[in-house]
Amino acid sequence: MTGPGEAADPAELDRAHVWHPYASVPASVPAHLVSRARGVRLTLADGRELVDGMSSWWAAIHGYNHPRLNRALREQLQDMAHVMFGGLTHEPAVRLASTLAAMTGLPKVFLADSGSVAVEVAIKMASQFTGRSRLLTVRGGYHGDTFGAMAVCDPVNGMHHLFSGALPRHVFADRPPRDLDEGYLAHLDETVARNARDLAAIIVEPVVQGAGGMHFYHPAYLRRLRELADEHGLLLIADEIATGFGRTGELFGCDHAGIRPDIMCVGKALTGGYLSLAATLCTERVASGVGVLMHGPTYMGNPLAAAVAGASLELLRERPWREEVKRIEAGLTEGLAEAARAPGVKDVRVLGAIGVVEAREPVDVARVQDVVMEHGVWLRPFNRLIYTMPPYSVGDDLGRITEAMTAAARSLGPG
Repeated sequence: MTGPGEAADPAELDRAHVWHPYASVPASVPAHLVSRARGVRLTLADGRELVDGMSSWWAAIHGYNHPRLNRALREQLQDMAHVMFGGLTHEPAVRLASTLAAMTGLPKVFLADSGSVAVEVAIKMASQFTGRSRLLTVRGGYHGDTFGAMAVCDPVNGMHHLFSGALPRHVFADRPPRDLDEGYLAHLDETVARNARDLAAIIVEPVVQGAGGMHFYHPAYLRRLRELADEHGLLLIADEIATGFGRTGELFGCDHAGIRPDIMCVGKALTGGYLSLAATLCTERVASGVGVLMHGPTYMGNPLAAAVAGASLELLRERPWREEVKRIEAGLTEGLAEAARAPGVKDVRVLGAIGVVEAREPVDVARVQDVVMEHGVWLRPFNRLIYTMPPYSVGDDLGRITEAMTAAARSLGPG
C-alpha cells in the first residue's frame, strides 16, 4: 500500500479506509467514484454520466453546480467562513432565520448541524417546555441516527432495533393508512388519551414517512393529531426534514392538512445540497416556556451554510417549483405504470416529486444499481424499495429515470 502523500487509486484508497453509511467493512456493494456533478447529472471517474434520481439523498433540489448558489458561497467566503454563534451573530444567519420564520409561521429559529440534531433539539425543547420526556409517534417512522432520534424511529421494523436496549421507550401508534379510515382515527384518539399525562409531545413526519419505507398517509390523520395535541395539552413536532421545501407538492407536508405544528424540523433541501445545515423552529409560546435551551453546536449558524441556504430559498421562491413538481408527479405516474405490472412488484406510488416501486421481497441492491446504471441513472434502493426523489430541474431526464426503474422492476424475482 502506498504511504502518505504518494499517488494511489482513489477507489483503492476508498476500499482500504472509508466506512460508508449503512455499510459493513469491507462494503458488500461497491462505491462508485464521482468526478463531477453538474445540473442533474453525475460524471463518474470512468467517464460514465448518470442522471441523479436521488438529489443526493433528497437535498439537491436545484441540481448541482448552480451559478446562484456558487456565487453565494464565493461571496460569503470573502468575508468569513465561520465564526462562533455564542455571543456573536452575522447577517447570513439572521436573514435565513427571518426567511424561515416567514415561510413557516414559526417565529423562533434554532440553527443546527444536521437533520438528526434538529430532531434532538426539538425533543429537548418539548422536554424543557413540559417537564416530561416521553413522546408519542407512529410506527414506520424515521427521524435520524442519533440516540434521541433513534428512539422515535420504528423500534421493530426500523433500522435501529440493534440499539433498542439502550434507547428510551416511547409510545407508538400503528402506522397510519394511506386512505381515510375512521377506525384508525379512533385508534389515535384512544392511544393519545391513554398515555397523555406522561407525554411531552407527538412527533411525526407529515404525510410521507421517508426512510422508514416511503409510505404515504392521509392528511386527516395529521389534522387529528393536531387536535389531540391541543385537547391534551401536548406539543406537536413536525419532522419536515424530508418533506419540506416542496417535495410533496406543497411547500411543507403540514400544508396538506392545513395545520401548523408547535415545533418544526427542516434540513436536507435547506441548502440545496451544498452544505450540512438544519433548523428547529417553534412558536413564541414554546420559546418562552423553554427559557435557556441547553444545546449549542460548534458550527451552529455557519456563515457559508447560512448564505447558501438563503440563496437556495430565494431561488425556490423565484422558480415555478409547484408547476415543476406537478410535472414530475404526472411523469412519474405515467412512467411507472408499467412497473406496477411486474410480478415482483407489490406496489407503485407517487406523491409530488417522489416515486416509489415497492418490491415483494428485499431487493439485491448491487444488482438493481447495475440495471439502473446501464440505463444511465443513479438510484440508491434500500430494503424492498426502488425509489426516486429527483431534482426539481430534472426536465426531460425524468423519462430516463422511470425507464430505469421499470427495467429494475422487471429484473426482480417473482416474489
